[in-house]
Amino acid sequence: MALSCPFDGFVEHSKPVSPTCLVLFERNRYSVPASYANRPISLRVYADKLVFVAEAQIIAEHVRVISKKNGPGVTRYDWHHYLSVLQRKPGALRNGAPFAEIPEGFKRLQAILLKRLGGDREMVEILALVLQHDEETVLTAVELALESGAPSKQHVLNVLSRLIEPAPIAPVNTPTPLILLVEPQSNVIRYDQLREVRRAA
Repeated sequence: MALSCPFDGFVEHSKPVSPTCLVLFERNRYSVPASYANRPISLRVYADKLVFVAEAQIIAEHVRVISKKNGPGVTRYDWHHYLSVLQRKPGALRNGAPFAEIPEGFKRLQAILLKRLGGDREMVEILALVLQHDEETVLTAVELALESGAPSKQHVLNVLSRLIEPAPIAPVNTPTPLILLVEPQSNVIRYDQLREVRRAA
């Protein structure tokens, strides 16, 4: 008897993505990655979540918001979706609504860096590290840089490189039968004795 797959119960809709990377559903708006702005995507509606699909790949997922019929809709952002926008427009970090939800460590660093010339760009480059590395590891590097009292992008990068460097290779335990019982010694006299034996022969 063939095993049956669990039923994946969803209703699928085709939805346009707005220029601000949002998809409207039941008066609420949900963000998707900026690369999908102004493009049609598929929305899979489940009882408790919304799954956004493009080119047969899941590109975003949000908890489904159930609003009152006559109440105002809400907007659900994922700040990761806007990182590519930041790299083109670093100034958007100051007042951009999607970035109100970045983790507290990033907010504390941002408050320091934005007081410096070029601080917007530095902060954007630090946030972009989560595209290449585990977010918790990047956040740990930021926290350690903050504890030093003089945080900067270079400091964060230095700490991060130490956090992600591979662990040292464990020493190889040599099996007992392969261990030399008598270590060889340098002995020039022994070499001369061998030469004399050969001459005598």
